[in-house]
Amino acid sequence: MPITTPGQLPLVDPAELIADPYAVYARFREAGPVHRITGTDGLPAWLVTRYDDVHQALADPRLSLDKRNAAPGGYHGFSLPPALDANLLNMDPPDHTRIRRLVSQAFTPRRIALLREPIRKTADLLLEAMAPLGRADVIASYAAPLPITVICDLLGVAPHDRQDFRSWTDALVAPDRAQPDKAKGAVRSMLAFFRQLLADKRASPADDLLSALIAVRDGEDRLSEDELMSLAFLILFAGYENTVHLIGNATLALLSHPDQLAELRADPSRLGSAVEELARYDGPVPLAIRRFPTEDVTIGGVGIPAGETVLLSLAAAHRDPRRFTDPDRLDISRDTTGNLALGHGIHYCLGAPLARMETEIALTALLARFPGLALDVPLAGLKWRPSMRARGLLSLPVTY
Repeated sequence: MPITTPGQLPLVDPAELIADPYAVYARFREAGPVHRITGTDGLPAWLVTRYDDVHQALADPRLSLDKRNAAPGGYHGFSLPPALDANLLNMDPPDHTRIRRLVSQAFTPRRIALLREPIRKTADLLLEAMAPLGRADVIASYAAPLPITVICDLLGVAPHDRQDFRSWTDALVAPDRAQPDKAKGAVRSMLAFFRQLLADKRASPADDLLSALIAVRDGEDRLSEDELMSLAFLILFAGYENTVHLIGNATLALLSHPDQLAELRADPSRLGSAVEELARYDGPVPLAIRRFPTEDVTIGGVGIPAGETVLLSLAAAHRDPRRFTDPDRLDISRDTTGNLALGHGIHYCLGAPLARMETEIALTALLARFPGLALDVPLAGLKWRPSMRARGLLSLPVTY
């Protein structure tokens, strides 16, 4: 993550980057399209800040996601065991093409569409439990339990087997430096859980995504055990974590923009398209997953050597006035064509339709159930997760 830009910008306070990344990234973006920075791990990286460059780089086949293309000593990210690391976020073609083709056979629009009614029912049950209280934390009571129920239903995890997924993802997204073994413990727990889950699905297949992934084949090709484990991990980690933040951030954005909230209350049918603007305005992923050039490249007129770490700032790109007029303003009527919140190119999020549907249903139900929904703390009192790679609230206290 960007901490300094040698010779160009002053030291960046990490607390400011967490509380208001958009102001920080605006300073980088206006100072230049690409910056040589020093990350929190002390290693150099290149930060790309302007929309056109980020958009193009997301689809550039020379920018590899495979960590093996990093320069020696140039990548110190958290290392997952092979059984969880063989996922689409660490792959390039042809491996990426093969895995995505197989997964697409199971992760179908029909399977996603069948989840709409269960999502709506789960949302209603959660809101029913909240209703008598008069006040609640939207994250703990609604935005977090809804996606985990959806993911477990999708994977085919029985209710009595559902583990504390949030503690696992917390340990990986925002690791506690005072407890370095906590993340490793979360990984061990996830490995044990998914190994048992896969064994159960092989013994007793059902009409769920994990059973379908076990069964898919392309000629003689099929997913290996490590690939299945890694996909289950990715679906849980990305599908759950990002959707929690998308729902939470969107709720906050609407509550802090009463004019936009009033427009949606007047016409709830606009919520589907509004989700795109809410994701642009304050999405759950400030930075795309790191890339490593397989050859020397030029981005924004800046030469970047092969193997060095490239960080693509979605947060900076989405607030670039060269692409979006008055970008710091939430406008649910905006044309959000080109929104990068769920990726672009061959790595476009496979679960994007599900994330959009969950968020639309969650917001529709929340606003309909609580006409008097309002923040229960000042904006300045809200606490954000201590992570510069995931943008999400620790809590969102409301009254209704």
